[in-house]
Amino acid sequence: METIEETKERPVWEVLSLSIIGMLIGMLIGTFAGLLVAGIVSGNGLAIIENQKFSKTDLLIIQGFTSTFGLLIFPFIAYSKICKINPRTFFKTRVTSLSILSLLFIVASFSIGLSVIIKWNQNIHFPDFLKSFEEWARLKEDELEILMKDLTQFDSFGYFALGLLVIGVVAGVTEEYLFRGILQTQILRWTKNHHAAIWISAILFSAFHVQFFGFVPRVLLGALFGYLYVWSGNLIVPIVAHFINNGSQVILLYLSQKGIITIDMESPEAAPWPAVVIATGIFLALLYYFKKYHQSHNQPSA
Repeated sequence: METIEETKERPVWEVLSLSIIGMLIGMLIGTFAGLLVAGIVSGNGLAIIENQKFSKTDLLIIQGFTSTFGLLIFPFIAYSKICKINPRTFFKTRVTSLSILSLLFIVASFSIGLSVIIKWNQNIHFPDFLKSFEEWARLKEDELEILMKDLTQFDSFGYFALGLLVIGVVAGVTEEYLFRGILQTQILRWTKNHHAAIWISAILFSAFHVQFFGFVPRVLLGALFGYLYVWSGNLIVPIVAHFINNGSQVILLYLSQKGIITIDMESPEAAPWPAVVIATGIFLALLYYFKKYHQSHNQPSA
């Protein structure tokens, strides 16, 4: 019988292949499960599959189940049960309340600075020989933008709560488990280099979302989550940071739509340059503090 030590030496390609196969199977099963649940919630039953007409609530439910099964449950089965690697290694150190609190300011300052990159990436143009690809990518981007605007029109508090759960909590947990927990960890085994593992997994993270005109900002966001994971030694940290990033946008959109705040969350404009410079300086200082803090306080969890 294989020991845990022996199974940890499984080839990286084997672990990643099994995890990706698990992801694909899980996404298929999760989509079907989401369709069933959406049919029950809407009262349409199996007719929802035949009609293929989905409400906003249906789409969020389907997305939630697809992510949970595809990015968490089935990769977990492949990683822990088939490959026999203990996922508890993702949570090697304790996380303090100060560490979690700092994430609020790290993500907020990072988002302000990132607005310039977002604006640049949205307006990027491809060379002439890729013009047909650019037109196709623009069309898909516009379609996705319309869909997202529809999904984030929060007509009721209940729908807002569902959106926060799926876009904030589910996305944070499932995507970080797969991309930082499994992929980044295994790529580190392969490259023996934290920086390479972080940036490769960040590129894969961005590619997974299939948004060419938001590709670079999402790579940078994935890299941030990757460094937070490496420095803290606990997957809870990037999960919380991911939730803060997604969840804050959902909350601010809801408050804006209700007229509680006057911030235009759908504005394509970047933050003013003075704000970008100040926010970037704050972000770098906080990130340096975060790294040093965890270097001196990291202890294995009980």
